Amino acid sequence: MKLEGKRIVVTGGSDGIGRHICLKLAEQGCHLAILGRDKARLGTAAEEASGLGATSARSYCVDFMDSAGIASAAALIIADLGGVDILINNAGIWHKAGPLDSISDEMLHCTVQTNLTAAMQLTQKLLPSLRAQGEAAIVNVVSKSGVLAQAGLYQSGTNTGMFAKAGEDVPNDIFTEPGDLADVVIFMLSRPAKLWMHDVRIEL
Repeated sequence: MKLEGKRIVVTGGSDGIGRHICLKLAEQGCHLAILGRDKARLGTAAEEASGLGATSARSYCVDFMDSAGIASAAALIIADLGGVDILINNAGIWHKAGPLDSISDEMLHCTVQTNLTAAMQLTQKLLPSLRAQGEAAIVNVVSKSGVLAQAGLYQSGTNTGMFAKAGEDVPNDIFTEPGDLADVVIFMLSRPAKLWMHDVRIEL
């Protein structure tokens, strides 16, 4: 797929892996809709993307715990961009690994809503627009823990602020750089039309 001029939605795009994905896509000359919770960081990410060559870069402040807010954001994005060609579901939160009965009800709800349900809700709202395009793609970025359960263990990670946000002191410098993972996303999206990549797993 040729990425230049594509209208791309990136969730969790103001920080970490999502921000690096946005910056890499900006270099391809894409129209970006960057979603996140922090208005200031969103503005900075949009400015950076514009400076790197994005045809346009708009930010949308969305709380993924708010289903109505997700629906409103989807409608606004379609109105602003005139449609969507690519959706990258990247937003996620993390909590300390441990037995299920050690995790609060609130944390369980927040994790499932943010990491899973919100992605499905946003995808549902954008699907009609995606289906209307000559070519379209959806990329879901998930943790290894979303594929394989690891009782009581920390999964390998990415050098972002996710652990710090959860109040955990983790040696991020030993982890994979988010820019390297962003390169993988760009590689997947830019493959020829007859080459379908359904699943890419990266061991960090």
